[in-house]
Amino acid sequence: MSFIAALRFLTTLRVPRRFTGGVEDLSRTTAFFPVVGIIIGLILVGAYWLLIHILPRGVVSGILVVLGIVLSGGVHLEGFADTCDGIGGQKDTKARLRVMQDSRSGAFAIIGIAALLLVKYGALYSLPHGAMMAALLVMPVVSRWTMVYAIFTYPYARPSGTGKIMKEGLGRGRFAAATAITTGAAIGFSGWAGVPLFYLAGPLVMIGTWLVILAMAAYLKRKLSGLTGDTYGAINEVAEVSALIMVLLLVYNRWPGFG
Repeated sequence: MSFIAALRFLTTLRVPRRFTGGVEDLSRTTAFFPVVGIIIGLILVGAYWLLIHILPRGVVSGILVVLGIVLSGGVHLEGFADTCDGIGGQKDTKARLRVMQDSRSGAFAIIGIAALLLVKYGALYSLPHGAMMAALLVMPVVSRWTMVYAIFTYPYARPSGTGKIMKEGLGRGRFAAATAITTGAAIGFSGWAGVPLFYLAGPLVMIGTWLVILAMAAYLKRKLSGLTGDTYGAINEVAEVSALIMVLLLVYNRWPGFG
């Protein structure tokens, strides 16, 4: 039931109505975030292989960006937009949190989303065919794991909320399970996609992405005195782009076998 709850929470994929979980299931979903990422990655790879034979590469890259948003229901992108509005400008912590609860999008949100999607599209378009499958598989798994890391590591900034429920249900065991799943997927998918030295390349992408999120989460904590559900979504979006860029760094710096 916890996996189904995670699937319902993180995606727009249909789940039979009989699988409806309550607060208890929601509090135990975090260990399954990377598993949901695996499902999203497989869908993205399937779409890529179907479309790349009938459409130009630029169009396919754009469709993949849109498909990722559709699969998540745009919830992470919305969190990114709210986070941009919250941290933008000169405000105190209470004002930042209040702005993030506003359903209206401000200038910082629009600028942030435009910049994020531009970089994500450029990264996908720049990936060579040989590295695309590995990137599409690893990206959503690692990005969902970074949310688990952020939930586990940093304090929650609000007295209540969905994020607080998940944080209270996330112990060391579930965090360790999510980390093991992500590491195994990063290595396994890299090997399946034919990446040279996959047992090193997969973990390098994971570690590089984690370092970016480490800095981002520390910055958000300083600005907001903790993290929120919106910042978890923002972390996922930045982690996706970071994972793609990490793959590009390996490819364009002549990782053994790619040179």
